[in-house]
Amino acid sequence: MKYYLGAYAVSPNHSGWQPELETAFYNELKALPNIKGLEHPFLGALHQHDDNWFLANIQPDWDYVFTCIPGIMNALGQNPLFGIASDDEAGRQAALDFMQQACAAIGKLNAHLGRHAVTAIQIQTAPARHKAAASKAALQASLETMLQWDWHGARIVIEHCDAYVDSHTPSKGFLALGDELEVITQLNTQLSTTQQLGIVINWGRSVFETRRVDGALEHIRAVQAAGVLSGLMFSGVSDQHSEYGAWRDSHQPPQQSALVPHGEPGSWMTEQAMHNCLAACDSPEALLVLGAKIGIRPLSASVAQRIATVRDTLAILDRYFAAV
Repeated sequence: MKYYLGAYAVSPNHSGWQPELETAFYNELKALPNIKGLEHPFLGALHQHDDNWFLANIQPDWDYVFTCIPGIMNALGQNPLFGIASDDEAGRQAALDFMQQACAAIGKLNAHLGRHAVTAIQIQTAPARHKAAASKAALQASLETMLQWDWHGARIVIEHCDAYVDSHTPSKGFLALGDELEVITQLNTQLSTTQQLGIVINWGRSVFETRRVDGALEHIRAVQAAGVLSGLMFSGVSDQHSEYGAWRDSHQPPQQSALVPHGEPGSWMTEQAMHNCLAACDSPEALLVLGAKIGIRPLSASVAQRIATVRDTLAILDRYFAAV
């Protein structure tokens, strides 16, 4: 099995831009045999710093899943009304303009590679509901518009982020999973099989929302029961005060163990929890999106330390598939 890696979260370029350092990092990624491709961040252009550098350094046979969350969070920092689920029409239109830029970036990458290399684009249902009004109706209107565009072979999937709940301060605070499910299942009845919308579950964001390890399992089962489970990305979270922070969406690695020496002791994302989630999927090997997105602390960690943590994380997935 091969997996998508959210390499941007584990990059040594955590602040500023050193292309030589990133090249060394990418060369190490290319040597890993179980990377299918990248979960690639979209912030308004194909690459945050240098499109030409990116096109020159990627592995030609990698596939890609775009994620819009970094650009969305940047936009929300400037305009809390921004988002495809926003009830503010100007904020919703700004989000659609951003998504159209993402569509163009997908076309640019595909044109460079000479194939439909982008499997999916993960969109998120901003704005934060504790700061701005959002609704299913606004989300549906946005999706209806986006479905009219040529996505160059990429499928549109919603990555569920932690929804707004009044029991604790949210990280994202976007629409509830039930609202997202209602909209896309309704739209799917009108769409061809090649356009079907789906949902990706991010382990850490579901656990952040529910404050329970089983929260990720419950979200997987709900989405699967609705027939729209498109992916699963493993990204950890914890209640412990460490360099990653307590209850922060900082992409903690899996919990450290004898099998996972390059892990985080306080992470709630154990090997068993990850395997339970894979077992809950009817056909995990057939998911459109499957992989991991992890951050590294300390920020001064070397490229070798970062790659070792990636290797240990993906080995957890390998062990599951080797056992079934």
